[in-house]
Amino acid sequence: MSAQENTSEEIDLGQLFKLIGNTFDKFFRFLGNIFKGIFHFLILFLQFLQKHFLKFTVALVIGVLVGGYWDHSSDDVYRSSMIVEPNFNSVQQLYNNIEFYNELAEGEEFQALEEALNIDNTLAKTLKKFTIESFSDQTQKIKQFSEFIQGLDTISQKMVNYDDYLKNFNNINAKFHKITIEAKDPKVAKKCQSILLRSIENNQYFRLQKEINEVNLALQDSIVARQLTEIDSLQKFYRKIKTLEASKPEGNTSINLAEGDSKGTPEIELLSQIKLLKNELVLLNNKKANTQSTINIISAFPNKGVLINDFFKKKMVLLPILLVGVVFVFLILLSINSFLKNYNPK
Repeated sequence: MSAQENTSEEIDLGQLFKLIGNTFDKFFRFLGNIFKGIFHFLILFLQFLQKHFLKFTVALVIGVLVGGYWDHSSDDVYRSSMIVEPNFNSVQQLYNNIEFYNELAEGEEFQALEEALNIDNTLAKTLKKFTIESFSDQTQKIKQFSEFIQGLDTISQKMVNYDDYLKNFNNINAKFHKITIEAKDPKVAKKCQSILLRSIENNQYFRLQKEINEVNLALQDSIVARQLTEIDSLQKFYRKIKTLEASKPEGNTSINLAEGDSKGTPEIELLSQIKLLKNELVLLNNKKANTQSTINIISAFPNKGVLINDFFKKKMVLLPILLVGVVFVFLILLSINSFLKNYNPK
């Protein structure tokens, strides 16, 4: 390799390192300009606050005083909650009903609310808000997924996994739901409880579903009972055969009812079937208990609601924030207007 080639390579390497150095230098200067811009903006903002500090303080004090008086003069509002378990796919109708009652309360349509809930007008006027939300934890979701999978065929089971199920899980899919009523009367929620549930139970479709369910459960119960009776008869028959075999002289041919059965004797098989049928009876009884009503009450409304005392919902907190925000926006608009008037591109 000649000296000229070595010199050429050194020049190329030198230019490469110089290019890399310039790139890093530009990058760090860019970052520095960003931080300088942020710092400059922060200083301008602090100067703005310092300049108008008195205005913000006045707005804050007025908001606290007016909000405090507003809170003091306002009627107390009480919150009552009830947890329910809807059956026969009635959850959507329940959500629709609660939303309807809430619209009436917020629109102060007390006459319609009085008729819908079958309460007097004085109590209807105390109602402020109706809400409903799902009440479900991870354990319940896993249990519901297991029940959902068991209801599918083999091919469908392979196509669905838990993550897909969770992505499509919503309030309607939850097993338990919490109904909340906010009112100025602490006892009105308890008086509304029966009509809230009766509005679903009196629905013709859900009443028919409940009747069909009762018929199906009774049919399944009778089938299991008949199977148990038949198994009991078989047990008596096997015991009789055993008695006859035991009474025969030795050497006589015996009757082997378990011939070809490698799993065990008929008596053991029958005991196993009895256990399965009794487990099925337990499941049927549980299902009967859980579907006695269209809406199961897990936790009823209390006799008296709890006073709402949420700090961040008080007017004494919200009003100062609102006033300070309004003053801030107003002053910003004034500053922008002043800047535009004095702006000179030259």
